[in-house]
Amino acid sequence: MNFLKKAFGWMSKDLAIDLGTANTLVLLKGKEIVINEPSVVAVKVNKYGQEEILAVGHEAKDMVGKTPGSIKAIRPMKDGVIADFNTTEMMIEYFIRKINGGKKLSSPRVIICVPYGLTQVERKAVRESALNAGARAVHLIEEPMAAAIGAGLPVREPNGNLVVDIGGGTTEIGVTSLGGLVLSKSIRVAGDQLDAAIVDYVKKNFNLLIGDRVAENLKIDIGTAIKLDEELSTIVKGRDQVEGSLTSVTVTSENIREAISAPLQQIAEALKSVLEQTPPDLAGDIVENGIVLTGGGALIRGIDKYLADIVKLPVYIAEEPLLAVAKGTGEALNQIDLLQQTTYED
Repeated sequence: MNFLKKAFGWMSKDLAIDLGTANTLVLLKGKEIVINEPSVVAVKVNKYGQEEILAVGHEAKDMVGKTPGSIKAIRPMKDGVIADFNTTEMMIEYFIRKINGGKKLSSPRVIICVPYGLTQVERKAVRESALNAGARAVHLIEEPMAAAIGAGLPVREPNGNLVVDIGGGTTEIGVTSLGGLVLSKSIRVAGDQLDAAIVDYVKKNFNLLIGDRVAENLKIDIGTAIKLDEELSTIVKGRDQVEGSLTSVTVTSENIREAISAPLQQIAEALKSVLEQTPPDLAGDIVENGIVLTGGGALIRGIDKYLADIVKLPVYIAEEPLLAVAKGTGEALNQIDLLQQTTYED
């Protein structure tokens, strides 16, 4: 059996997976990203009590908040970890089959990016999800390292580099040197928490009830970390929580800046904490090289200036920040020596 598994493994298409709270990205070894879809699964319970997949990714996300009682739209990842094991397994297997035209791949080797500091139980859940979905071997790479690689930082050099990845469920901060993480910190304050803060703000200040999707759109369309020279605004529709009627209000970029100020401050405090603990020699490198931002949170207007003003260091946004973690995970898969140096296999 082991011989057959290895034989099929030689013909497999090895995969790199950025299993994110908001989106899942998949790369084939030696190729670009082949899947970039929301980490959402829509399931229906059949007459035998079994869950059947109706949709995954974009199609499933469109169902969030709009499904009848017999259908559930599930986000199986929460705060960067698996919240629903069975649904995560179904999602991974679906994406693997999609790459191969609906057929199951022949025992691929898989490398999966995970937040820094996962417990043994959480790492085991990620690994077993991929194994049950058909992988023959599973490597895990920690998100700050993947982000640094994907951002093009010289992680193998004896120099300190600092990367901040603001994802959907977690913000990952890491100092890299000589191919490893010298120091890292993960906090469960990121895109989802920013969205929740916007929902609460609009409810408190406008008496308007909105959903997470509307809040996310507000963050993207008019969200800002600093005061803008020219204020942005948009009309938001929702339900008045007092009268219960459907209505609309005008929300400005200043409103959103106020709404997300507390979670952004938590991210800044975490960054300051890492800087305070960084060894002196590496700290000098960071003063010279600056800090690199990746992840969807890096796209918030003015967040580089916001953090730079607080930590008094240069802050840069990586090229294609949304794809940095996925590309770094793929690069680790493409280079065997880098894979062995920066990842571990449970």
